[in-house]
Amino acid sequence: MRERLAEQTTLTPVIRCAAIEEAIGGGTRVFAKLEFLQRTGTFKARGALATLYGLPPEQLAIGVTAVSAGNHAIATAFAAQTVGTTAKVVMIRSANPSRIEACRSYEADVVLADDVHQAFDVAERIRNDEGRYFVHPFEGPAVATGTGIVGLEICEQCDDFDTVIVPVGGGGLIGGIANVVKRLRPACEVIGVEPEGADTMHRSLAGGKPMGIEKVQTIADSLGAPFTLPYSFGLCQLHVDRLAMVDDLQLRRAMGYLFGAMKIAVEPACAASTAALLGPLRNELTGKRVMLVMCGSNIDWATFAEQAILDDSAD
Repeated sequence: MRERLAEQTTLTPVIRCAAIEEAIGGGTRVFAKLEFLQRTGTFKARGALATLYGLPPEQLAIGVTAVSAGNHAIATAFAAQTVGTTAKVVMIRSANPSRIEACRSYEADVVLADDVHQAFDVAERIRNDEGRYFVHPFEGPAVATGTGIVGLEICEQCDDFDTVIVPVGGGGLIGGIANVVKRLRPACEVIGVEPEGADTMHRSLAGGKPMGIEKVQTIADSLGAPFTLPYSFGLCQLHVDRLAMVDDLQLRRAMGYLFGAMKIAVEPACAASTAALLGPLRNELTGKRVMLVMCGSNIDWATFAEQAILDDSAD
């Protein structure tokens, strides 16, 4: 699968983040996997392609559907166009207009829903009424295969790191990465980061089973999974060492910091790993070699300027 995915995806770089190292001090070495440079602007293209590559011809003739605040919908539309099928994606009405237009640029039919819970209901109706295959945003072996390649690439691109910090929504990204990293680098600590307004994985791991939340309340809409599910949750339960939490203010500051220090403009979800390192994980990871997963950049300048605190520092 890796070779097939490589035909349509990008080997995103790992870089040394000297600016972040200078900001936090203490001899900490910081690297970043720039997955926001992936095709469609996020890691989601990997899982969507892996899923569609596994579908039989008769299903591809019917088409696929998906639910997303934007990134997974864009990736599913891209994957559908790549393999020659059609996509009808359900997006949140409040989704950034640039993300909606990105889906349409890949010839997807976009259906809008009021919130993420309603969106899943709409997608279920589309699946039942039209026979389209539901491409899940974070659950299942195909997703874990695609995201696991991110972990494999990190291990190949960086000789030595002590900790990897990964943004967490439903658990598909961190589950796949952790599954690979723990096999290749068993001593590496895998830390997930959730926003306070979407602490689904925190609740699930604390409760020992997949759980949900009533409402998603965070600017990091890409991390706004309303529930966890058995496969991705199981990978996290097995391989993720612990979770950290950041609030929207910390996300906004991290967005501004990354723009000021590294000249990159990313969405709130992508800034989560940086926010955690600059915030709750800063002191305890002093002197470690830290890998940040930066997951997505699907944000327009007007929204970025509104959300990011551009004059903030890491201190």
